[in-house]
Amino acid sequence: MRVRPNYAEGKFYPSDKKELIEGIERALSEQKKDINLKLSSENIIGGVIPHAGHIYSAPQTVHFFEIIKESKQTFDVIIIVNPNHTGRGLAASIDEHDFWESPLGEIAIDKELAYHVGLPFDSLSQAYEHSGEVIIPYIQYFMPKGIKILPISFGAQNRENAKIIGDALFKACKETNRKPLYIASSDFNHFDTAEKGKELDDYALEALLKYDCAEFEKRIKEKDISICGFGTIMSLFYFARNISEHFKIDILKQGNSGEIMPMNEVVDYVSMLFYTK
Repeated sequence: MRVRPNYAEGKFYPSDKKELIEGIERALSEQKKDINLKLSSENIIGGVIPHAGHIYSAPQTVHFFEIIKESKQTFDVIIIVNPNHTGRGLAASIDEHDFWESPLGEIAIDKELAYHVGLPFDSLSQAYEHSGEVIIPYIQYFMPKGIKILPISFGAQNRENAKIIGDALFKACKETNRKPLYIASSDFNHFDTAEKGKELDDYALEALLKYDCAEFEKRIKEKDISICGFGTIMSLFYFARNISEHFKIDILKQGNSGEIMPMNEVVDYVSMLFYTK
């Protein structure tokens, strides 16, 4: 049994179980009145959530997971596609361990599904990477015990590779009869003023909300918008399009690190839901 050694614990989220849970519950309590629970009645495909330290990005993340929990929908596996910030390892890969863990316990990787995807296995891509790991405690807190994950590192982010990954995951889920919840891990613009960051994010999001993935990528490159998981978002887009040409995208909450701690240059966070009617 191979368990991935944690990298982000104690840095991006507390290593103490009680403190970790209290942080999630505090964010949930503060956000509860603004969470659009009407979306819980839709057929949920997945969504976009940030991967910054919990203290900063929990206000966005809890919107997504509380809607999932309220929906009572059953999922077999949670696919996590996260960017590779370090450049280590492969261009795209599946983590080769059997389990990931957090202070809330261990969570198994769906190895059967993994073998059907067709991506190579690798451990270096995730070894010093936080953008998948920080999501694990939320899964363990909000989702039923025993659910499995499929963690995928996506380093060579572009629209062509995003389509390959989204299509391959859809095909693998069909072959293994899995109902997945697909999470694209991404922060949004980095290190501008809050006003400038939101302006840039909105410019990119305008294209995505018009279901124009090519324009979304074009605008990010045109303005050099530092959305670090733009490829993971596009992979979710192509996965969702396999399910229905008429899937929907809703923004759940936008915010930035300056709302938590005063700073002149902020990192932006956006949570989104992808679903069908």
